[in-house]
Amino acid sequence: MKDLHILPKVKDSWSYLYVEHSKIDQDAKSITVHDAKAAIQVPCAVLSLLMLGPGTSITHAAVKTLADNGCMLMWCGEESVRVYAVGLGETRSAKNLLRRVRLHSDPELRLQVVRRMYEYRFPGEDLSGLRLEEIRGREGVRVRESYARASRETGVEWKGRDYKSGSWSSADPINRALSAGNSCLYGLCHAAIVASGYSPALGFIHTGKALSFVYDIGDLYKANTVIPAAFRSAADGNGRVEGRMRHLLRDSFFESRLLERIVPDLAFLMSGAASAEEQEEDFDANDALPSGLWDPESGIVAGGVNHSDQEE
Repeated sequence: MKDLHILPKVKDSWSYLYVEHSKIDQDAKSITVHDAKAAIQVPCAVLSLLMLGPGTSITHAAVKTLADNGCMLMWCGEESVRVYAVGLGETRSAKNLLRRVRLHSDPELRLQVVRRMYEYRFPGEDLSGLRLEEIRGREGVRVRESYARASRETGVEWKGRDYKSGSWSSADPINRALSAGNSCLYGLCHAAIVASGYSPALGFIHTGKALSFVYDIGDLYKANTVIPAAFRSAADGNGRVEGRMRHLLRDSFFESRLLERIVPDLAFLMSGAASAEEQEEDFDANDALPSGLWDPESGIVAGGVNHSDQEE
């Protein structure tokens, strides 16, 4: 491919296609999905993310065709509730990642992003006069009220969050449902983050973990998705609470089109803290040209050049 600019953008493409119990092979410049009932041709050029669920096999040629058209591959659990592995997508531009690094490394810009994330959770409220510690306290109250409200609505007793990774069965049904639900939500957020070209490790609120940014983004939606679903799942009985929880969230994510919402939310959070000069700056002026080279004095110098031939 001579010019990567001809690749489709995420915002112009189908958000994702989930496939399970099927075989996928190449069909000219497209792929064909075969299951027990039919064979469906899928145009790769309009697809952003292909999610491969249980019972799916894919040929080498199909993977190459998807990669050539900038479609990311993700190997996941049933209805995307877990992420096992992710392949390269169309995020070959480093623009979003470089912007993330700049916002993350500047304490003032990082704080702006953090405030914007909290403001997202409190629509219509003015948090500008509050210190970060005060905002965190207000967030704690919001989460506690979310648990209490769901408990009242479902009749499930709430004793508090109690989860030990090494002793899963010792937790009560509601805590097991919450843990299973958080895992599902994080998987979906992880897919959106890598599809948008961001690093899942560079968190703004959370830090020090490989999925710190996943936890940041997951917290934006947790109170309205995982918490109510977990209490409904626990209210239905003690047996197989984790399985019920995954199915509830699978249907909730699909009906609310959550994956489609996360991508523009990410752009909103990142662009809001950037300066006007940075928003206008184009990190990848032309993807078809060689990468630039960093220089401590000149900034960026031309790549693809044998500098031994350059006159001093």
